[in-house]
Amino acid sequence: MLRTVRDWIDRQATLRPDSVWLIAPEAGLELTFAELQQASRRLARHLADLGIEPGERVAMLMGNGYQTARLLLGVMYGGWCATPLNLLAQPSQLAYVAQHCDARVVFVAPDQAARLDEALAGAGRQIHVEVCDVDSPSIAADRDGAMLPPTAVTEDADALMMYTSGTTGMPKGVVLSQRNVVAGGEFVSSAHALTAADRALAVLPLYHINAQIVTAVAPLVHGGSVVLPHRFSASEFWNLADRFDCTWLNCVPTVISYLLAGSDPRERGIDTSRIRFCRSASAPLPPAMHRAFEDRFGIGIVETMGLTETAAPCFSNPIDPAKRRIGSPGRAVGNEAKVVDADGRALAPGIAGEIMVRGPNVMKCYYKAPEATAKALEVDGWLHTGDLGYVDEDGYFFVTGRLKELIIKGGENIAPREIDEALLKHPAVLEAAAVGVPDEHYGQEIFAGIVLKPGSHCSEDDLRAFCERELGPFKTPRSFRFLNELPKGPSGKVQRLKLVTDRQGR
Repeated sequence: MLRTVRDWIDRQATLRPDSVWLIAPEAGLELTFAELQQASRRLARHLADLGIEPGERVAMLMGNGYQTARLLLGVMYGGWCATPLNLLAQPSQLAYVAQHCDARVVFVAPDQAARLDEALAGAGRQIHVEVCDVDSPSIAADRDGAMLPPTAVTEDADALMMYTSGTTGMPKGVVLSQRNVVAGGEFVSSAHALTAADRALAVLPLYHINAQIVTAVAPLVHGGSVVLPHRFSASEFWNLADRFDCTWLNCVPTVISYLLAGSDPRERGIDTSRIRFCRSASAPLPPAMHRAFEDRFGIGIVETMGLTETAAPCFSNPIDPAKRRIGSPGRAVGNEAKVVDADGRALAPGIAGEIMVRGPNVMKCYYKAPEATAKALEVDGWLHTGDLGYVDEDGYFFVTGRLKELIIKGGENIAPREIDEALLKHPAVLEAAAVGVPDEHYGQEIFAGIVLKPGSHCSEDDLRAFCERELGPFKTPRSFRFLNELPKGPSGKVQRLKLVTDRQGR
């Protein structure tokens, strides 16, 4: 059984040594499976020479690029725990994470070096910092005659540590084992029937679990390849997909929204016929947006759902378009799932409660947080996702909101997503996010942040009247705020609680 990242790199380097795993378009570089293996072994020797013990944390503060991808898998290959740091983190959060993770080594891009120095000030331990250009064809670890340390890597060893967004406090470090990481890649490959002939276009940041598992580890498992630009660009997206013969797209609803606001690539002579599907994850995809994308571009969307705590995927719609359910992230994929009430009792189909999952992809723990771990993980392995929803008779799950984001107005539970989807039906609205805010009469009232489509105009009164028709007076937001953009995490998921904080800080 192949249960570690090293197992899979070694296997692919033997089966298809000259096949390309990574394409870095800005740098004009490609990395084959054999080259990935060699680079991983050189990195292992380099870290061992620095005195970094197996299992210790090796952090990265780097944007997408050739070296970032090499380092991510290379660290895990050698038996260390890769710890990517979020480039969008506020200074206080970055300082907390950089010190809390106990990393002995940090690889940092030149444009992030000053931020890292500030974050590490007063760390109280010796930390080796190595500046590394994301587009460089080689780094200090690349040297002749290097050998892999003899230390074995087990499936239970820590492989990846990712910090949650921390919208309700300081981030928590999610510890994923080698088996967790590999299981995530296996689930993606299986759910989407991916093969060595498939190539992904990946525009999400490698400091997010989606990009790490879905577009870095999954191609390693099925022997495919990934095109990894520095960042998402609406103007270059379709050009990249065409230029590099991509067969599937990995997106989030925000990306899909921006693509819909642009032109049809086929009108510019771009061939999209080889694209089998577009994968959407990290946040619920509004049904109206789902249908609009498929109608306009002729590319089917496979909606999925995953968590950092589940090494990305835990639900997926089938690859067969006839079996997909719009508005649902699909059925459990690889792991088990159920919906429970407040006392942990499993609920019948159609009854809403908290969604729980269990399987080989579920995290080991939260780093140095036993109480938080005990609260999230039951002794029998079931994970509390914090998501509210229900399952239908056919095993498709539907997410209605988050436990901590649920709006409780006058004792009535209101799912924010219901309001979001109503607002998105308005022809002038590009993005919308509803959230509960304190109210002396109802306990909570409804506030909505709105981003309008370019060139569109709309007033609060227009939106209020529209919502009253769609939702009724009780669920209509009392107040609206027009924004240039909604606050989001690196995956594109709207941070509703930050929307409340920003509103209160006006």
